[in-house]
Amino acid sequence: MRAAFGLLPAILAAGCGASARTSASEAPREATLLFFADAHGQLEEHPELFWTADRRTEVTLAGGYARLAHVVETIRAETGGRALLIDGGDTFQGSGPAAWSEGAAIVEPQRALGVDLAVPGNWEVVYGPAAMRSLLADVGYPVLAANVVDERTGAPVFPAILVREVGGIRFGFVGFTDPDVPMRQSPAYSAGLRYLDASSLAPHLATLRAQADVVVLVAHVGLARTLAMIEQLEGIDLVLSGDTHERTYEPLRGGPDGQTLVVEPGAFASMLGRVDVELVPGARPRLRWELLELRADRYPESTRVKQIVDAALAPYRDRADRVLGHTHVPLERYGVVESSADEVLVDAIRAATGTEIALSNGFRFGHPLLPGPIRERDLWMLFPVSTRLRTGTVTGQQLRDFWEEEIDHVFADDPKRLFGGWLPRVAGMAVRFRTDRPRGQRVTSIEVHGEPLDVTRRYTIAACEREGDSDDALCRIRGVADPRTLDLDVHAAVRAYLAARKDIHEVRGARVIAEDLPARVLSQFERK
Repeated sequence: MRAAFGLLPAILAAGCGASARTSASEAPREATLLFFADAHGQLEEHPELFWTADRRTEVTLAGGYARLAHVVETIRAETGGRALLIDGGDTFQGSGPAAWSEGAAIVEPQRALGVDLAVPGNWEVVYGPAAMRSLLADVGYPVLAANVVDERTGAPVFPAILVREVGGIRFGFVGFTDPDVPMRQSPAYSAGLRYLDASSLAPHLATLRAQADVVVLVAHVGLARTLAMIEQLEGIDLVLSGDTHERTYEPLRGGPDGQTLVVEPGAFASMLGRVDVELVPGARPRLRWELLELRADRYPESTRVKQIVDAALAPYRDRADRVLGHTHVPLERYGVVESSADEVLVDAIRAATGTEIALSNGFRFGHPLLPGPIRERDLWMLFPVSTRLRTGTVTGQQLRDFWEEEIDHVFADDPKRLFGGWLPRVAGMAVRFRTDRPRGQRVTSIEVHGEPLDVTRRYTIAACEREGDSDDALCRIRGVADPRTLDLDVHAAVRAYLAARKDIHEVRGARVIAEDLPARVLSQFERK
């Protein structure tokens, strides 16, 4: 299994860069860090897609907060309470109840998990800065972010660091979230906040080195960007990474001396990362990583937390269970290049607007849907932000430039240029490209309804409005002519599409093809 950017998997038990603050006369100290990230409001068990190194896949029930809680409680008992639970962000957005309550439905289940500390994800701002502050004040545990400040005063919005002792080991934590939030999300979401770059971390790391045995960076910027970011950051033993939903079954190494362990634990509360830490007298701390798949046939659920989840979701059951249509084929959103669920979404946008082309952002959130009813909760899981549709016209050259930029956002050879989610999803257009070509030269062909793209012609196009964007922007395409925001949101478009067709019988795919990659790409980081 080859990692992108030339980085090799690390061995499970590794000596990291810190000097142990123990003497030869002291006994070894042990503690455990438990880590999940990108839960995206998925409180209940759900279908989950798992895959192996040889690309075999299977879907089985997994996850949910009750199952996550059971595993956490079991490990805490096993370790004699010497365990901390850490949330890597993107917690309060990604489901219907989360959106309908502006995150409030997630608070009590989140408190029930016994989280010890967290960082805010890039989607924590979705309900606005005031709501984000309120939610993160209600959860009852510290939330860390060294790089979020009030735009007017420059004051930190969250504390940057925390030192906690467990099992006789002093852990120093520093939080960092995506500095591109004002560009990745609708600009209005983060109005009044300013996001600093990675240089904001250095003074906090120096402070922690003087106070802690093990320094842990909890970063919500994605696996590849995190590895690039820490190349210039001294003194980090472990990075708990979130944002890109990657599953690091084998930990990675990075940092200036190549000794920092970097891990990411998947998403949707379907997996739990475990780092066992041993501080041996006279040696560096030893870290052992394991990624646990929270499959329903492996772990039971906590009765206590299941009751709390049921109570939190009860006010939303009737709305969530309303049937909108049916699918006879599985729908999922795990493809980096394209996915079956998004094919339905962009077809619905195009049908609702009558344009030649429809686009959707390459979102990551949403677990698979099995054949059967498509319910209101499924619509909100796949499209948890209800935005109006916008139409306009663009030239063929604008479309080509757009695809070159978006391909670079996802497949740049320099991880500092990686940006946002996966490739945009498209209807009415076919795009072929190669990731091994230079930046700006990756597209090999584009067709619109079977005809080669004419760079001089204008095409009608539809996508979702991004709140706070200029009027001439459409799905990150600037300079759109004849822009028009419709009195129709994406959810209404999908409901109408399903009502007209009743059933989804097939998804054809092959709208966007990477000629030098496998037909199905499930990891942006490993490109496989």
